[in-house]
Amino acid sequence: MNETTANTPHLQGGKGLLPYPVIVAAVSGSVDAMNTVLKHYEGYIAALSTRTMYDEAGSPHPWVDEELRRRLETKLIITVMTFNVA
Repeated sequence: MNETTANTPHLQGGKGLLPYPVIVAAVSGSVDAMNTVLKHYEGYIAALSTRTMYDEAGSPHPWVDEELRRRLETKLIITVMTFNVA
C-alpha cells in the first residue's frame, strides 16, 4: 500500500467511492493506483463474468469465465487511462 491508498479505510471492504487522488494517480500511470482501482471493482467484474455451467445430471454450477474477466479488467484499464482529469 502506498500514500494514495494508505489513509482510505473505505477501500478495505471495497465499498464507497475511489478517492480522487487514487484516480489521478492511476491516470498518471501509477501501477499501485491502478491495482487499487482493479481491486475496488474486483467483485463487480467477477459478478459480470459469472456463468452457469450444467453437469451431466443437469445441476447448475456457477463459475467465473476467466477470459471474460480478463477482458473486462483490460477494458477498465484502457478506460481509466483515457480519463481527462483536469
